[in-house]
Amino acid sequence: MKALEGVRILDMTHVQSGPTCTQLLAWFGADVLKVERPGVGDATRGQLRDVPDADSLYFTMLNHNKRSITLNTKDEKGKEVFTRLIKTCDVMVENFAPGALDRMGFSWERIQEINPRMIYASVKGFGPGPYSECKVYENVAQCAGGSASTTGFLDGPPLVTGAQIGDSGTGLHLALGIVTALYQREHSGRGQRVLASMQDGVLNLCRVKLRDQQRLAHGPLKEYSQFGEGIPFADATPRAGNDSGGGQPGRILKCKGWETDANAYTYFITQAAVWEKICDVIGHPEWKEDPDFATPPARLPRLNEVFGAIEQWTMTKTKYEVMEICNPLDIPVGPILSMQELSEEPSLRETGTIVEVDHPTRGKYLTVGNPVKLSDSPSEVSRSPLLGEHTGEILQEVLGYSAEEVSDLRDAGAVGREDCGST
Repeated sequence: MKALEGVRILDMTHVQSGPTCTQLLAWFGADVLKVERPGVGDATRGQLRDVPDADSLYFTMLNHNKRSITLNTKDEKGKEVFTRLIKTCDVMVENFAPGALDRMGFSWERIQEINPRMIYASVKGFGPGPYSECKVYENVAQCAGGSASTTGFLDGPPLVTGAQIGDSGTGLHLALGIVTALYQREHSGRGQRVLASMQDGVLNLCRVKLRDQQRLAHGPLKEYSQFGEGIPFADATPRAGNDSGGGQPGRILKCKGWETDANAYTYFITQAAVWEKICDVIGHPEWKEDPDFATPPARLPRLNEVFGAIEQWTMTKTKYEVMEICNPLDIPVGPILSMQELSEEPSLRETGTIVEVDHPTRGKYLTVGNPVKLSDSPSEVSRSPLLGEHTGEILQEVLGYSAEEVSDLRDAGAVGREDCGST
């Protein structure tokens, strides 16, 4: 059995944050029923489209292992179908604008009446408070959650990160909340609401910067480069470039070929426990005894000199050679890997972290697989559904409608016809 086999998810989500959550649940074996508008579907089906008349990679890479039903929830008969879905499913997940389901007539109180065991999970931009009604996208969440203000270099503007910590990060948080609520339901017998706000999710991932905000009250952050450069600290946690956030000084350094290869860099951490090995590797054995370099406190004001010397050595090696030399010595380093390098890495294919999927209209493409590996519940990645592909199947097999009733629902416009009339 899959870990979540037998759990049925009513997926009312769109774009990225919600679909990230429901895709993860689907990978673990839940039956995810994605509800989409007839003739339209999830907006990402057509966004950033690279193959004409085919679902975009934006959509396909967020909706694997799901079934799609097209449903007009503004139609009375469509609302009847939706009510039956609520009765049948264990979890409903949505990331609509605040109040959207209430206006449809499906408030939390109404959902509890229909199915007291229902877990109603939501992604919102902000939690309760002055901004609760605001619409939020990825970069807005990064800015409002503290990430952007602490990302970038001290002499430049705030920066967002390419990692989708606002959307996908919040979807991952919501998935944890859902499985926790499912576990509690086994004891209580009751459903409950689960809320993950994007601001909260980003802030949770920025906790070390909140740590540093409080440390500032007791003096300068000595592991930050600006300390060694004699630049005063202000009242808020500053941008720290590529400094390590864990207390062990670290930076991104050039490697051989950096002049023509934008990713010929390595991350190098001067961990105190291996300092003497670092000195030997970079050709400065005298630093092991030099009082200006022998201890971590002595090195902090001299980090530019330290990393400058290390970089002179890394520039003579490829980023992979740096790994080959340093890893056996327990010196923490890591190459800057491009998306091209990652997509071609055999070990990631072998573990299912990157998967090739065949799609009926766009052909083969690469996608990420389940990042969480369970020994007794392996995850297989199946393609994303075509719009409304499983409408008839879900109506009959899940909700118990007859073929004639399905036909009537189609004629009434309560559900779409995208599955070519299959029943």
